[in-house]
Amino acid sequence: MNNSVRLKSVVLTSILFITGVFSCLGQEATTKATPIFKDGEAQIVEAFKTPDTWIRHDLWVETTFDTDGDGKLDRMHVAVTRPHQTESEGLKLPVIYVSSPYFAGVAPNVDGLFWDVNHELGDAAKERVHPEVTRIGKRPVISNSHINKWVPRGYIVVHSSSPGTGLSQGSPTVGGINESLAPKAVIDWLCGRVKGYKTIDGNETVTAYWSTGKVGMTGTSYNGTLPVAAATTGVEGLEAIIPIAPVTSFYKYYRSNGLVRSPGGYLGEDIDVLYDFIHSGDESKRAHNNAKVRDTEMKNGIDRITGDYNDFWAGRDYMHDMKFMKAALLMSHGFNDWNVMPEHSYRIYKKAKEIGIPTQIFYHQNGHGGPPPIKMMNRWFTRYLHGVENGVENDAKAWIVREDDKKDTPTAYKDYPNPEASNVTLHLTSGAPNAGKLSTSKVKKQGKETLVDDYSFSGKDLAKAENSKHRLLYVTPKLTNDIHISGIPKVTVKLASSKSAANLSVWLVSLPWNEQKGAKTTDNIITRGWADPQNHKSLTKSNPLKPGKFYEVSFNLMPDDQIIKAGQQIGFMIFSSDKEFTLHPKAGTELTVDLDGTSLTLPVVGGTSTLNKALDN
Repeated sequence: MNNSVRLKSVVLTSILFITGVFSCLGQEATTKATPIFKDGEAQIVEAFKTPDTWIRHDLWVETTFDTDGDGKLDRMHVAVTRPHQTESEGLKLPVIYVSSPYFAGVAPNVDGLFWDVNHELGDAAKERVHPEVTRIGKRPVISNSHINKWVPRGYIVVHSSSPGTGLSQGSPTVGGINESLAPKAVIDWLCGRVKGYKTIDGNETVTAYWSTGKVGMTGTSYNGTLPVAAATTGVEGLEAIIPIAPVTSFYKYYRSNGLVRSPGGYLGEDIDVLYDFIHSGDESKRAHNNAKVRDTEMKNGIDRITGDYNDFWAGRDYMHDMKFMKAALLMSHGFNDWNVMPEHSYRIYKKAKEIGIPTQIFYHQNGHGGPPPIKMMNRWFTRYLHGVENGVENDAKAWIVREDDKKDTPTAYKDYPNPEASNVTLHLTSGAPNAGKLSTSKVKKQGKETLVDDYSFSGKDLAKAENSKHRLLYVTPKLTNDIHISGIPKVTVKLASSKSAANLSVWLVSLPWNEQKGAKTTDNIITRGWADPQNHKSLTKSNPLKPGKFYEVSFNLMPDDQIIKAGQQIGFMIFSSDKEFTLHPKAGTELTVDLDGTSLTLPVVGGTSTLNKALDN
C-alpha cells in the first residue's frame, strides 16, 4: 500500500471513529432518562426503578423556632431518596414528601399510659404514668412504601421526622404551630429558600439542586395531618396534598360537642398521651420538653373535667388557618373510621372548595386509613407537580366506594354530599322499653320516656336487644326500596337528667343487626355522635344541669354516604354512656327524653318523597 492510499485509509478511519463517537454521544443524549406520561399518569420508567442505583442521603433543615430551649434554632432530620440520574445527568424532578412523628418508634402501651375512664363526670381521674420512648436504632427506620411507589414514576421522595421525634430537634406539641412550621421549613429548603446542613450541629450546607421546586405531600393519620398543617402555612412550592384520614382539629379528635370522648380503639387516650407516645427525640432534651409542653401547656389546656373548647384547642384546629392554603387538595377517608372520624376530612374539603382551591374527595366504607386508588393519586400529582394538563380538575369532585365494591373501583359523583340529597325530618312514637316508631309523620302528645345509664352494656348489645331500660330505640318500618343517605345527619334531643352531668350518645343503626361472620360495618352501623348536655348553649362554657329540667341538645352526627338496603329498618338509638368511647360513670343516671321535642334529620337522596315511598308499607 503506497503512502497516498495509507493516508486516505487513516483519514477515513478517523472520520468514521469521530462520527461514531458523536453518534454515540447523540444517542446517549436522546436516551437520557426522563419521566414518561401516558393517559395523564406518570409511568414507571425502567431507568428509575432499580433501588440499587438510587441515591439516599440524610441532612438537617434549619427551622425558625427553638422549642427544646437550648437557645438554637431546631433542625429537622430529612432523608432523601432520588434516581441516580439527578446526579449523573443533572435531572431535576418534583418531590413527594412525607413527614411523621412515628419514624423512630413509640412508647410501649404499659398499664396506666391511658387515662382511667372509670369515674364520675366532673371528677378528676387519677394521674397516669409516662413511659419513655426507646428510639429504634441510631437512624430512624423510614418506610419504603412511598419510595417504591413514586421514585420509579419520576419523583424524588423525601421523609422528615417531626419536631422532638427521631433525629429531629425540638419538642412535639401535637398540633402546635411548630408542627406546621417544620414541614414548611423542609419545603422552603427544597425550593432553595432556607439552609440545610450535612450534620445536626455542623455548618457545612447542602442544597436541593435536584428539585424542581414542586412539592406534594401525603400520608395517613398523623402523617396525613402534617400535609394539612404545612398547607395552612401557605408555603410556596407545596402544590398538592393528598391527606389520608387526617386529624384536622385535635379538639374534635378527643372531644365531641363538649363531651370527653376517646378515639375508637384507644379508650382513655388524650392529647398528652399522644405526646408521650411519640416523644422519641434527644433524651437529654426530654425533661425540658415535658415540663414546658406536657406538664404545663397541655395540663392547663386539655380540661378533661368539662370538655369545653378553649384557646388551647383552638390553636390546634387547622380550620383557623385555611385562608392561607393554596395547595390542590385530594382528600381521602373512610366513613367507618371511628378513630379519626370522617368529619375531619369533610370540614377541610368543604372549606377548601369554598375558597376556590382545586379539590376532590375520596371516601370508602371501611375504617381507619385507606388511600385513594393509585390512579387517582397519580393523576393528581402528575397534574400539579409535573404540570401535565390531564384534565384532573374537570373530573368528578367526589368518589365513593359503594358498600359491595372494591376500594379501587369508586363511583363518581358530582360532589359530596350528593347534590340530589335533601334533609328529611323524622319523628318519634313511644314504645319503651321496646322499640318505638320512627317516621316522617309527627304524632303529637307522645309524652316522655326514660332510660337508665349503664356503660357495661355496649352500643351493639343495646341495638340488638328486643327491649332494654338502658336505651331508647325508634325504628322505621322495613324499607321497601333502597335508601341512599348522603351528608350530615342531625339530631335534636330534648332531655332531662337526674344528675347535674350526663353523657349523651346517639347511634343510627341498620336493623336487624347482622351477626353473620364476615358482616360489614355498613350492615349494622350507619353513623354515630356524642354530646355533653351541659354544653347545650355553648361549646366554650359548661353549665351544670338542674335535675329534672329539660334542655334541648342539637348536634351533628358523623358524615355518611350509605345505601340502606330494602328489607332493613333504620334505627335511631339514644343512650347515655358509650362503653367504647365515653367516660364510665357509675350506673344509675336517668335521662328522660321528651319525644315531642326530639327529632332526627336525615340527608336522603331524593328527599321526603323517596323516603316516604320506601316506608309505605
